Amino acid sequence: MLSRCTSHLSQLVDLGVLVPKGLPSLTGTHWPARTPAMALIADIALGTFLAMSLMSMQLWTLIDLAGPILTILAAQFALAVTVTVFVLFPLMGRNYDAAVVAAGFGGVTLGSTPTAMANMAAVTQRFGPSHRAFIIVPLVSAFFIDLANAMAIPFFLRTF
Repeated sequence: MLSRCTSHLSQLVDLGVLVPKGLPSLTGTHWPARTPAMALIADIALGTFLAMSLMSMQLWTLIDLAGPILTILAAQFALAVTVTVFVLFPLMGRNYDAAVVAAGFGGVTLGSTPTAMANMAAVTQRFGPSHRAFIIVPLVSAFFIDLANAMAIPFFLRTF
């Protein structure tokens, strides 16, 4: 039940990326973006999603696989840091926006879109806003990755 709720929340993240951009152009209304109220709602929603995701994990069932899982996580972490530092950050322009995008990319590679948003929120709360990063990362990680997964997962299920 709880995993189904987190799946629906992930789909709402996709919708949350599209609605603020498309609704004002269709209806001519003003979307209340970048207001303290919207920031509060976003922080509460992100915290709720992360709490629900973590509560549904039954880590004690994986105790026999702890060694291989830790090895895979270490390799994933090393690869994610290498790609972020040596590929993504230089390609994005080596500026503040690139640093915030890199923080978001780190969240995506080691977690999910909400993790990326939490990483970027932590950086921007300390060093200032980066509107470009908050457009790029959610679009790429929530929307395009879901499209890629919709094609890749059936392919791997048929193949293997």
